[in-house]
Amino acid sequence: QVQLVESGGGLVQAGGSLRLSCATSGRSFSRYSMAWFRQAPGKEREFVAGISWSGGRTYYASSVKGRFTISRDNAKNTVYLQMNSLKPEDTAVYYCAADDGNDCAGYVCYRPQKYNYWGQGTQVTASS
Repeated sequence: QVQLVESGGGLVQAGGSLRLSCATSGRSFSRYSMAWFRQAPGKEREFVAGISWSGGRTYYASSVKGRFTISRDNAKNTVYLQMNSLKPEDTAVYYCAADDGNDCAGYVCYRPQKYNYWGQGTQVTASS
């Protein structure tokens, strides 16, 4: 069983930065596709960023591209989301997700159905 624990959320002023971390259990982290999703009140969960096994391929929602960076440290079983230039519309609960199937490639990485393990979420609030 894979467990995901997010940390690093909080309250920040618009324009500020936060770094989210997701510590992952399991013996095969280097073969997990990883992603971040978010869900704002009254809205559906949406893809934010995804990363392949080696970190060589990354994917971003258009709304965060150029501001957010996903990365991973396979030695520490951890994936990160660096969020810069935060906007009030980035306010949401952010979820870490993992998939132990095929490596992340192309449009499949954007689909929540690909991921079979999810964290509990961490709240990010960007105030105006």
